[in-house]
Amino acid sequence: MTITLGIIGHGEVGGIFGRGLRGQDGVAAVHAWDLRFADPAAGTAARAAAEADGLIATGGMQALCAACDLLISAVTASSTLAVAEEAARHVRPGTRFLDLNSASPGTKQRAAAALEAAGADYVEAGVMTSVPPYGIRVPMLLGGAHAAALADTLAGWGMDARAVSDRLGVASAIKMSRSIMIKGLEALVIESYATARRYGVEAHVLPTLAETFPQIDWERQGAYFFSRVVQHGKRRAEEMREAARTVREAGFEPFMASATADKQAWIAALAASGVFADLPRDAPWQAYADRLPGQADGRDAADEPG
Repeated sequence: MTITLGIIGHGEVGGIFGRGLRGQDGVAAVHAWDLRFADPAAGTAARAAAEADGLIATGGMQALCAACDLLISAVTASSTLAVAEEAARHVRPGTRFLDLNSASPGTKQRAAAALEAAGADYVEAGVMTSVPPYGIRVPMLLGGAHAAALADTLAGWGMDARAVSDRLGVASAIKMSRSIMIKGLEALVIESYATARRYGVEAHVLPTLAETFPQIDWERQGAYFFSRVVQHGKRRAEEMREAARTVREAGFEPFMASATADKQAWIAALAASGVFADLPRDAPWQAYADRLPGQADGRDAADEPG
């Protein structure tokens, strides 16, 4: 039996999954749909990028759903539910829908309700670390009534996917709880290092961190955290808004998750304005930190929680 795959969202993650799954045993073809394909200015280049990956660029969600047996949603966290609801208007009964997006358990449950009402088999995924450099072998936890069956299919393609529960929301709760820690650590490192740098005491602060946590290379880790947030801060801020939603769904006030989202959004806004434009990706953390003093809070209103 062959399967036609559909990738929703041809960004970094969607591109990696599309390239990695094309040509796998039993995969007849991989189609893709991204809102950028319909952009009058950027559409031609966006479609060409998908086709360069060996994917078939479709003209819209309806065409994607008509062609595909398994849909993989790889969009920004804030688009998770809207994409699921749009797919539900066009999906064929029996289609499997794998939701890779970093969203709260409640958001995933609402997405599942829309798709399952249309006859689709919804599976949530908690992607447990950065997709690069793992590619399609990035560790994923799956949840939902169809998680175990889909995990078998994905394993056949060399993917590291494991069903953790037949209840929707469990995999997302694991992912979001982890994100509070990991994305929070990024925000803390940026704030701590930039402050230490401003006071000229970084040569004293980093050795104390190394003494307490000797297994971490704090110099290199700082550079990595700064660079990743500069590159992907907007996406991380959206994820942390969903993490804050997860905390609220658990009955707590998300003080830390919300603050992390604010920090990520601030760095993203600075990056969008060109503050770090001339820095190479392998720049030391000090180069990033030196750009921060005097920068106003330039977060876009769209990054604020609704």
